[in-house]
Amino acid sequence: MPGTLRLVLRRTAAGVFVLWGAATLAFAALHLVPGDVVDTLLGPGTAATPELRERIRQDHGLDDPLIVQYLRQTGQLATGDLGHSYQLGLPVTRVLDGQLAPTAELALTATAIALLVAFAAAVLSAGRGRFVRSLVSGIELLAVSVPSYWLGILGLTFLSYRFGLLPAAGDDGALALLLPALTLALPIGGVLARVVRQELDEASGRPFALTVRARGAGERRLLLRHTLRHAALPVATLSGWIVGSLLGGAVLTETVFARPGLGRVLVTAVTSKDVPVVTALVLLSAAAFVVVNLLVDLAYLVIDPRLRVEGAAV
Repeated sequence: MPGTLRLVLRRTAAGVFVLWGAATLAFAALHLVPGDVVDTLLGPGTAATPELRERIRQDHGLDDPLIVQYLRQTGQLATGDLGHSYQLGLPVTRVLDGQLAPTAELALTATAIALLVAFAAAVLSAGRGRFVRSLVSGIELLAVSVPSYWLGILGLTFLSYRFGLLPAAGDDGALALLLPALTLALPIGGVLARVVRQELDEASGRPFALTVRARGAGERRLLLRHTLRHAALPVATLSGWIVGSLLGGAVLTETVFARPGLGRVLVTAVTSKDVPVVTALVLLSAAAFVVVNLLVDLAYLVIDPRLRVEGAAV
């Protein structure tokens, strides 16, 4: 079997177990959270007799033992049935419909900005003097240390309210997307910039770099044609962390900027203990993580030619 196909099959099988584990942890966590699901089904402030509450439990299978509820939910998920929202009474697919696109748009834009910032900072400071490197390093450290929600508040204060350069809320157009994306991207870009610069410094002293210089190539050609490729490997390795940071940051960013998206849906679902919606969002996040890691493994084969040898992709 070709190495690439074997890699895809192994990662796919592992991904199934990741999804199962994510669904199991979500089920356990939500049943440990204080509160009664019946209150969510009845609605806020609704009074109900004990008989009515018991009937609701029976109708939704909430009176069954937890192991029975878990097996029933797992069976439904295995067939692609995400269930119905306890809070809204709608299929979970309809609840998520229209919310995935804004979050994906925000995450992709933030990723592009973070990569641009990281490689630009690393390239501009590579081979420079101590002052330039210290200045860039200090800016990176500041971007990493400042919480994303505080960056969002600063952006709203100065760029929206004081100077009126960017919209303060909503998702109407590219300008409304820019400030939330910057808020989400700068901390990630700061981490990636430090990683890329360190890898560039190490790659420039390796034997292949000495060989390239011996052939008469300049530092710019060495950087653009050789060492940047090596710097891309650790960035690809950190892609799983990037996905987690984007999904976690989207919850705060969408709340601060009043944007629609999965983050705000998740906050509402966890608060109201809407088990089907939370489980679906956890599975969606786990699936994104699995797909990204598979794409990273395949990207290794493109970035590093040594891995294209038959049997190297394991």
